[in-house]
Amino acid sequence: MINNKEDDKIPIGSLIIGSVVLGIVLYNIFKPKKQTNTIKSHKKKKRVFISFAMKDEIYRNYLVEQAKDSRSPFDFTDMSVKRPWSESIWKEKCRTKIKSCDGIIILLSGKTWNSKGARWEVKCAIKENIPVIGMQIFKNKQKSIPPELGDSEIITWEWEELEKIIKTF
Repeated sequence: MINNKEDDKIPIGSLIIGSVVLGIVLYNIFKPKKQTNTIKSHKKKKRVFISFAMKDEIYRNYLVEQAKDSRSPFDFTDMSVKRPWSESIWKEKCRTKIKSCDGIIILLSGKTWNSKGARWEVKCAIKENIPVIGMQIFKNKQKSIPPELGDSEIITWEWEELEKIIKTF
């Protein structure tokens, strides 16, 4: 026993237990916070190149935002080209991006058929053995499929379809 004063006596066992409890409390207060994993972050993100007619850029933006939504069942890193370059530089940079991707999704609308850039991107992906999926922007207004897509799968723009396809990349 430790005597602080004549009438104050603290049993040594209580002092040790109190110190241990205080240490545990302080450790839990000041310990480094663990990184909590969300459902999306524990899996490796797929790298997806999004091909689109420039006049359909708004739909590409919707797709990218949709993937960021916490309710979205799919997740990917957008690798599409975000600024124009001269044709030779564009093709070189575009090919490099496509080659680094797990797959390519080409957004299909009435404008795709006339988009030389989007059609070249599909040809490039096929030449580099990168999986290509066509996705109709509008369910009720399905448009002609450019011949470059060949036997590639064509899907409608729905979360379940996208999730299934992105998992296959």
